[in-house]
Amino acid sequence: MTTVLTPATPLTAADRCDRCGAQAYLRVVLASGGELLFCAHHGRKFEPELKKIAAEIQDESDRLTVSPTAAAEER
Repeated sequence: MTTVLTPATPLTAADRCDRCGAQAYLRVVLASGGELLFCAHHGRKFEPELKKIAAEIQDESDRLTVSPTAAAEER
């Protein structure tokens, strides 16, 4: 996936997957101007199709592998 290194707006817990309603970790900006949000699971599932239609993909799924201790130290 093409990952945006400096996202304009970080995803929050209020951002929900358009497919299942779980917390979104991927924002897909479509070439047509729209936007889709996906959880990590559905982002991986639809990755091949998304690459074809995306202008940008903001992938924050790496936040799922950060340990709570490391996250607390970053604050």
